[in-house]
Amino acid sequence: MQVLLVEDDPELAEGISVFLEGQGDTVEVAMDGNQADRRLQEEPFDFALVDVGLPGLGGYEVVRRLRRRGQSLPVIIITARDALDDRIYGLDLGADDYLPKPFELSELAARMRAVLRRGGHAEATRIVFGPLSLDPEGRLAELAGQPIALTAREWDLLRALAEADGRTVPKDRLQAEGSGNVVEVYISRLRPRLEVGGILIRTVRGFGYRLELAGPARRDNAG
Repeated sequence: MQVLLVEDDPELAEGISVFLEGQGDTVEVAMDGNQADRRLQEEPFDFALVDVGLPGLGGYEVVRRLRRRGQSLPVIIITARDALDDRIYGLDLGADDYLPKPFELSELAARMRAVLRRGGHAEATRIVFGPLSLDPEGRLAELAGQPIALTAREWDLLRALAEADGRTVPKDRLQAEGSGNVVEVYISRLRPRLEVGGILIRTVRGFGYRLELAGPARRDNAG
């Protein structure tokens, strides 16, 4: 899953990020409410973990705004405020769960799984681009109903491109560990496997890459 962690405590944010990334999630940290509100409008996150006491917009207002925009991604509020009124207020705003600090990371992961099992959220996390379908939970990929065998790095690159939904993804965001033309190597491996299903990886020189539907696939998708 692509998780937005909204937490202004650097040590706690790092601990949660390392834990979730060890489970295969991708974590982006927002250190204040204004940044979180902006990123939630820019990126299709699968899950949000939101602290309440934040610089700028408070966590409650972040949740209020995303629900007013009609965004249905799962949200867990994580906060030191444990009063009953606080919990009720957060849940009434649209949070799916409320986890008081301090907490064990294993409990956070369990609560995230429980939220995904409720309310159809698990189905909503599937990423679709034309005939390409990605299941972030299982890290599975299908093209026109047929499974695609991917390495972990190929999966990460393809997910980033598919989530962009035709927008160009900067190369530095796709850059693998190391240097040189590592990204180009993985892109060259993905291209022939996607082209047979009508999906192209276009190079935007000096910037990055984007997915496009080939001619027939484009017409089918539009129709």
